[in-house]
Amino acid sequence: MGSGQQIAVFGAYGHTGRFVVAELVERGYQPVLSGRDAGKLAGLAAETGLEDRAASVDEPDLLDRALAGCAAVINCAGPFASTTAPVIEAALRAGIPYLDVAAELEANLDTFAHFADRAREAKAVIVPAMAFFGGLGDLLATAAMGDWTRADSVHIAYGLSDWHPTAGTRRSGAVSRERRGDVRMRYTGGQWEYRTDAPPTLDWSFPEPLGVRPVIGEFTMADVVTVPTHLSVPDVTTYMTTEAVRDIATPDTPAPAAADDRGRSEQTFVVDAVVRSGGTERRATARGRDIYAVTAPLVVEALDRVLSGRTRAVGVTAAGAVFEAVDFLRALAPHITVQVSC
Repeated sequence: MGSGQQIAVFGAYGHTGRFVVAELVERGYQPVLSGRDAGKLAGLAAETGLEDRAASVDEPDLLDRALAGCAAVINCAGPFASTTAPVIEAALRAGIPYLDVAAELEANLDTFAHFADRAREAKAVIVPAMAFFGGLGDLLATAAMGDWTRADSVHIAYGLSDWHPTAGTRRSGAVSRERRGDVRMRYTGGQWEYRTDAPPTLDWSFPEPLGVRPVIGEFTMADVVTVPTHLSVPDVTTYMTTEAVRDIATPDTPAPAAADDRGRSEQTFVVDAVVRSGGTERRATARGRDIYAVTAPLVVEALDRVLSGRTRAVGVTAAGAVFEAVDFLRALAPHITVQVSC
């Protein structure tokens, strides 16, 4: 447990940030609320009784003040294209671990590209995309890989009952579209490919009771960034149920609504990771509720392992590279139910 250690949460007042703050408190940490909106921070501080420290990514001195005395920082503030680099820089200056919940492909790629050497030289731990999109799929693919040292392909299919995006998700999507335009990305043949054609639609056989569902293929998510950084696999593809894609593409789809006393929505999910080598297939599947709420136990479990030294790597590192995947996934119960078939 946290034993009262202070953890800076940048973007603490956002939808996911609030779940992360609550999870930290539950696990014995002392969150330090931070972010760009002083008014929202003050409101959350009054509500929770926690310390708030307003900071801007444009003012390094304020970021340094926000992280002062903290054991680590968790970045929950999107769009991550504008927050990851400044907050990582502040974490490196403070000499503390950095974790984020970024699902933006470009931000994740930038983190690996720009900070890998510096973080490794400093023996710092930087874990990007430690969230539902990115961390969970990466851990599942790593668990399914088992004792294989290489495979032909990794496929991660997301079976969401619906997808009511937060304001932060919409802002992040808009930033990605501004940077990428009409180009979509896929990882094949050991490299990134940029395409302008429509992604394929196909059927995916999820484990029962979900069963066969239509999905959008090559719906590239953060897992496609993280998996190839540590698994020897030339092709990584993610898929999303067509209902969820329609939800997030519709401008008037409402934000998630709380349906229990923890603030979780009624959304359910199945994440099905399949690793293929030759004619052999291995699978790891996770089930749970609310993709935003479940990010909190994911990133806080990661934080706990980093601070307690239960890690296998330093530098900028994906979840499956820095943590023992099967043990980590089992630790997520009861938030997530996992089945691994190797």
